[in-house]
Amino acid sequence: MSQPKKIFGTDGVRGTANIEPVTAETALKLGRAAAHVFKNMELQSRGRGKHKIVVGKDTRLSGYMLENAISSGILSMGVDVLFIGPLPTPGVAYITRSLRADAGIVITASHNPYDDNGIKFFRADGYKLDDEIEGQIEGLVFSGDIETIRPTANEIGKAVRIDDALGRYIEFTKASLPKGLTLDGLRVVADCANGAAYKSTPCVLRELGAEVFVYGTTPDGLNINRGCGSMHPEEMCRKVREHGAHLGIAHDGDADRVLLCDENGKMIDGDDIMAIAALEMLAEGTLVDKTLVTTVMSNAGLDAAIKAAGGNALRTPVGDKHVIDMMLRHGYNFGGEQSGHLIFRDFSTTGDGLVAALQILRIMKSKSQPLSRLRRCWTRFPQLVTNVRVREKKPLEALVGVLDLVKQAEAEVSPQGGRVLLRYSGTEPKARLLIEGKDAAVLERWSRQIIESIRRQVGEDPTP
Repeated sequence: MSQPKKIFGTDGVRGTANIEPVTAETALKLGRAAAHVFKNMELQSRGRGKHKIVVGKDTRLSGYMLENAISSGILSMGVDVLFIGPLPTPGVAYITRSLRADAGIVITASHNPYDDNGIKFFRADGYKLDDEIEGQIEGLVFSGDIETIRPTANEIGKAVRIDDALGRYIEFTKASLPKGLTLDGLRVVADCANGAAYKSTPCVLRELGAEVFVYGTTPDGLNINRGCGSMHPEEMCRKVREHGAHLGIAHDGDADRVLLCDENGKMIDGDDIMAIAALEMLAEGTLVDKTLVTTVMSNAGLDAAIKAAGGNALRTPVGDKHVIDMMLRHGYNFGGEQSGHLIFRDFSTTGDGLVAALQILRIMKSKSQPLSRLRRCWTRFPQLVTNVRVREKKPLEALVGVLDLVKQAEAEVSPQGGRVLLRYSGTEPKARLLIEGKDAAVLERWSRQIIESIRRQVGEDPTP
């Protein structure tokens, strides 16, 4: 029987920096365990010399601490480290492949505030780890089975800094557009969330010919995601109106997701992007098996639009990892999440906010249409998503009356094609409630009742 997970969540290890499990001590153990696992997956390294692991990060202050700790663990196992510095998560995945490394690690807490951090792992092919490999790494962290493995002398690994990692990633993303296509004449607002894309996204857009107004490009270790980026897209929308831009782009801290806004300052989320891109790919004949992969959080109107165009929409549990797993199992080439994780597998092995933005820009240019017109390709069903912070993730079935309320809500909204989804976040101390249906007032009423019941029982500030 496999050992139950203790530190890996839905997207690697994540939590408050310098508090377990995101401490220097555990990062060192993770480095040792990961190095051992990847070293033994392939006894011969993919390149010359020792096995190699790429280590990248976002712009959080705690990244320095974790970067040094995890690399020390890797080196102590006789595996080399390739430092690439701040780079988007998809950039780390690409550089891992480009440098023929045996694995990649990115130190990031994605869209979380700066005082959180985390550690994500990529295989040699740039895809996220499956549960089995994560289980092996975690088992070694807690078992102590590799404590006696201590290479000495010239068997210890060495660390080198890769100076051209940013340039490699820039050229990689530009290659996702057809040769000869430029963004001449387009005015673009780019909000990089003071995160990992603060250099790459503005550079790519400018090199492709766009006039770019940049924000969120002055990271200080503390301001990642703070009042900017995809966590606060209203800023992007305001700047688009202010500059009279054709498009706004907002990333999260590690730039594996993107939200857009049209020339009128109206936000475009992941469902909009999937509708625009998937319908265009259906028309071009490039959507494999005419199938889009998305999660249970996406709006039902997206399925309706894809089916009306002769395609199919498949649903997975929440998390881009589940989307990618489904795509890999069946060979599909496009999928994503409402939150802005978009995986164009013809170009990338993971969600890439910049690649996704470039695909929408390509469609805008090829059709000579503004984004406000492209977004009309589908009709969104009324949907209400509500989050409540919780002090503990008590099993939902143990919360008095909550699941009864969910059943009552489902009974009212499901006859008209609606649904109710209640779950805990895999990355934050939050419960998330999604209610979808034809009547917005009904959604609001049930959302209020269910959330209030949760808040009374496990909310951070419980109602007396």
